[in-house]
Amino acid sequence: MWKGLGIASIDDAIFHELLARYSEKHRSYHTLQHLDECFAWLPEVQSAADHPQEIELALWFHDAICDVKRQDNEKKSAEWARSTALGLKLPGSVADRVYELVMVTRHSAVPNGTDAKILVDIDLSILGAAAERFDEYERQVRKEYAWVPGLLFRRERRKILEEFIGRPRIFNTDQFFRSHEAQARSNLQRSINKLGG
Repeated sequence: MWKGLGIASIDDAIFHELLARYSEKHRSYHTLQHLDECFAWLPEVQSAADHPQEIELALWFHDAICDVKRQDNEKKSAEWARSTALGLKLPGSVADRVYELVMVTRHSAVPNGTDAKILVDIDLSILGAAAERFDEYERQVRKEYAWVPGLLFRRERRKILEEFIGRPRIFNTDQFFRSHEAQARSNLQRSINKLGG
């Protein structure tokens, strides 16, 4: 990735700090497993990307800051990504695009442009995972929000899942739409039914 961005060599400190972040004890879903699953999809779609290395860099940072009691995780992660890019003397245009890519992973954001659509689809690929993995994901999310009382969690989780299933399309790219959309809708409906009214 760094070579593709024009950086010949880099200190491993950034890599190790990111690994440490994704290994924090309070995380259950936003972990190295999630990162690994995201990177597994990247080779499948990167040929369609305008700036594949920028997508990869954004993936590394997209959940780097994760405190489920805060509302600014993506912003903090995006700022870290941009400052890292600038600190490595990448052009400001690259740093800004990476910042915007991380910011578009907010589930309320609308991805514009090919790279943003690819990144969001990769991040949301868990929704279209096999039923067993999706159910594990739901348990992992609940564990991350263990501090939220059950009734409140079920009500808010249901709202989130209903927002996803209510979209005309969950996935933005044709490739992910073909491969993930039907399974995602099945998973989401099953989870909504479990949460009850």
